[in-house]
Amino acid sequence: QVQLVESGGDLVQAGGSLRLSCAASGIIRSINAMGWYRQAPGKQRELVAEITPSSSTNYADSAKGRFTISRDNAKKMVYLQMNSLKPEDTAVYYCNADIVPIRPGFSFTSYNYWGQGTQVTVSS
Repeated sequence: QVQLVESGGDLVQAGGSLRLSCAASGIIRSINAMGWYRQAPGKQRELVAEITPSSSTNYADSAKGRFTISRDNAKKMVYLQMNSLKPEDTAVYYCNADIVPIRPGFSFTSYNYWGQGTQVTVSS
């Protein structure tokens, strides 16, 4: 069973920093794109940043210049370094990944997985 588990969410003051981590576990053949999304109360889930296996990145405008996404392919992990945090960054942050699990029949089908979320709260 493939799982994504996030960690690192916390309560932090405006201007502070946090580093989120997400670990993929299970019987995995390969991991394609990985990303971070967030959902604030009463709002839709939105993309924060995403990264390809070759570490090409894409950021939401709100994250550019403040957040950095990275990954460790050997450890099957993705990170989000968040600096200069603002109260409007308060949300549940979710890890997302396209993963090819090892299954009988030599399948290379990719499936999309979500983590359970980690709460980030930025106080003013």
